[in-house]
Amino acid sequence: MKGTVYKSTGSWYTVKAENGIFYECRIKGKFRISGSKNTNPVSVGDHVYFKTETKGDETVGIIYEIDARENYIIRKSVKLAKQTQIIAANIDIAFLLVTLNNPATFTSFIDRFLVTAEAYSIKAVLLFNKVDTYNKEELKEIKYLAALYRNIGYECVAISAKTDKNIEKVKALMKQKVCMFSGHSGVGKSTLVNALEPGLNLKTSEISEQHQQGQHTTTFTQMYDLSFDSQIIDTPGIKGFGVVEMDEEELGDYFPEFFKLKQYCKFNNCLHIEEPKCGVKEALEKEEIAWSRYKSYLQMLEGEEEHYRIDNYSNE
Repeated sequence: MKGTVYKSTGSWYTVKAENGIFYECRIKGKFRISGSKNTNPVSVGDHVYFKTETKGDETVGIIYEIDARENYIIRKSVKLAKQTQIIAANIDIAFLLVTLNNPATFTSFIDRFLVTAEAYSIKAVLLFNKVDTYNKEELKEIKYLAALYRNIGYECVAISAKTDKNIEKVKALMKQKVCMFSGHSGVGKSTLVNALEPGLNLKTSEISEQHQQGQHTTTFTQMYDLSFDSQIIDTPGIKGFGVVEMDEEELGDYFPEFFKLKQYCKFNNCLHIEEPKCGVKEALEKEEIAWSRYKSYLQMLEGEEEHYRIDNYSNE
């Protein structure tokens, strides 16, 4: 039988067969010893082939083959530095929820997510959540940041999952698409999913007042069928987003505003650091591209972890 993986717990996979029936499945042993650097050989969104085995009153599925993925979102494994983790596969749109505070989202985190989406040809949309909680100055910061990313070419939507602001607009973007929701713990992913589809009633939690961090309400990545002809992949909160599987010469190509300027660089393999007649550096000095984006690029190029916050987008 053929089906789609709807949930992964690491050892068990919930698969929806083409006949609409869900099966709890394990993977065949060879997937575990294939030499893959991925911590999860099968991910949510994968299209798989499986057979069933009945033991007593229990029917268990055995996944023996995976269809080629159209795309996937991948990052460095948190616990195993030399391995990678595929967050989800076969995605039409990747939504990243961003909050100015409560908790704060890092600009470098946003850029790493967008670069990964670009690298695997996934449309990315930024959702600036909790706009009902911001004062006038904070709203100005959000508008500035949204304008920055819109100028690059990314769709940005200001939303409030609690007051339903622009929820219908998000629904329209999602229709007939497989969508992934991602972001830090506490940015409101589960609250947003509940606003989009109240019947799901996903668990939500409050932000820790002491540390301004969210509690993990989504433990495992899971896909849901929605009533308005869409599927959503809800992911656990992500603290960091390590970029993988990219050569330093190609990294700049995944910054769309850098890629457009590549033709003005003297050298085809320009890394936009110290090379003479660099189109990116010249545009940077003229403030035609954002310093925060260039900082993110240098961090990724040097293999550093993200460490500056959402409001650090000026030349300092």
